[in-house]
Amino acid sequence: MINIIIVEDNRTIREGLAALINGTPDFRCIGAFGDCESFLCELSDLPADVVLMDIGLPGMSGIEGVKRAKQIDPELSILILTVYEDNDIVYDALCAGACGYLVKKTPPSRLLEAIREIHDGGSPMSSTIARKVITTFQRSKGIPNDSIQFDLTLREKQVLQSLGDGNNYQEISDSLFISVDTVRHHIRNIYRKLHVHSQTQAVAKAIRKGLI
Repeated sequence: MINIIIVEDNRTIREGLAALINGTPDFRCIGAFGDCESFLCELSDLPADVVLMDIGLPGMSGIEGVKRAKQIDPELSILILTVYEDNDIVYDALCAGACGYLVKKTPPSRLLEAIREIHDGGSPMSSTIARKVITTFQRSKGIPNDSIQFDLTLREKQVLQSLGDGNNYQEISDSLFISVDTVRHHIRNIYRKLHVHSQTQAVAKAIRKGLI
């Protein structure tokens, strides 16, 4: 069972998403909030796996909400679901700790697929968003390699590169001939050395620093 929280200020959309989730086998909506403040107050008491987060919310923005939610639960997977496609907003959301980014016009079947994907360790994005992210990262690349500064081992760099290629834990395990538990161990070390809290943050920082 995948436990999902919705943070969306539009009541119609919020209720529609909850109905979609609760009507899907192995999915359960355990909370639906109209703002980040009420969501953050309840988060520590809810066994959430995935959060669907809007950005344009009353009061605290979704981007700030992502940042604070990750401070409460660093393992939480947050999927941005919004109308915004601006490069800076996308980049800020991912750097704040979001693991995926979809626009609201995404078909319901793709949204459900993305929830499963993010729960399994992936980073789903709308194709237009993925192109914007790649373009932004490519423009920022070219900074001297900082591998020595971050003291990454060869295996950690291989795992990080594989994350950057969009592979999940099982795919990394298969390609490097190591166990999934070993992959998790390397990723924890990568997070610690890069001072990040999510796959997306790790990959973003690695690209900015020329590590991959």
